[in-house]
Amino acid sequence: MVIYSKPSLLEQNFSTPIRTFIKHQQKTIIPVIDMSNPYAKHHIVKACEEYGFFKVINHGIPMELMSALESEAVKFFSLPQFEKDKAVPASPFGYGNKKIGPNGDVGWIEYLLLSTKLDSASSSQLFNSLRGNPDFFRSLVKSYIGSVKNLATEVLGLLADGLMMQKRNVFSRLLEDEESDSIFRLNHYPPCPPPPNHRNTVGFGEHTDPQVVSVLRSNNITGLQIADKNGSWIPVPPDQNSFFINVGDSLQVMSNGRFKSVKHRVIQNSMKSRVSMIYFGGPPSSERIAPLPSLLAEGEQSLYKEFTWSEYKNSAYKSRLADNRLCKFEKQQLSRKLPLEYGGKVIG
Repeated sequence: MVIYSKPSLLEQNFSTPIRTFIKHQQKTIIPVIDMSNPYAKHHIVKACEEYGFFKVINHGIPMELMSALESEAVKFFSLPQFEKDKAVPASPFGYGNKKIGPNGDVGWIEYLLLSTKLDSASSSQLFNSLRGNPDFFRSLVKSYIGSVKNLATEVLGLLADGLMMQKRNVFSRLLEDEESDSIFRLNHYPPCPPPPNHRNTVGFGEHTDPQVVSVLRSNNITGLQIADKNGSWIPVPPDQNSFFINVGDSLQVMSNGRFKSVKHRVIQNSMKSRVSMIYFGGPPSSERIAPLPSLLAEGEQSLYKEFTWSEYKNSAYKSRLADNRLCKFEKQQLSRKLPLEYGGKVIG
């Protein structure tokens, strides 16, 4: 049965047990994974192979928690600039305004970047520098991070199940490790009328995420776009009730290129504010990242050199956002084609 709720050209939800998609101009772009579906593990594998990006529903995280944290973020970002400038400046953790990275990458954005180790001295210093009730803000962030981390580990566990891996935690253990180098980011894209003769203003430039997996939630304002296999930019319909999952560079390497680290960006072309919250699940700094032998077909060669997460993160930090940061770690040019062409094919 097909159920429509205010259908548009951008999004139609199909509630069959085998096939669920976000549609764009009659072309399949983004899989929607129902976490309560017994076929979810197979759908996640296909989504990681074909798109590197998917939406999850029935995730079990209370809307009240998501809304409460968003509300606190909005309170902070709504302060006068001189008040926000009293917060610890991003280096890398803290408050940042427009400058995204150390190499000149800029965007129409302000943000708070935090380590998920909220009891650390740097985190305490940051929260204490925030106006209002820093303890309440910290408690909300802690509850939210715990919830989305659990969601990320469950998604990775289902991914391992779908691959019939011997150990279900082969991916998720990297996030569950006490030394996991995971981070959390609150982004605010202020209202920005497009400049004359320019169609779009960049909120956050095109890039891939270097970690294992990212979990994104935003308010109901458009702006996020992903690149398809031909390099075309596809708008992602927002949904404040759901989460979007990104495959990161590290997971692409571990799968020997089978899973795709999707390039994405944010375009700020709205008169309304966009707020997003992203959990980046990273491995421990000393973790060695390389294609998993159990995922290599007979006779298949590893496409990547082995490296530690610390080595890769440092290399990525020195690069520009749009750079292909994995190319320095490739043994040869990636030539693997996607298992299925984009457009209207069943996942499952």
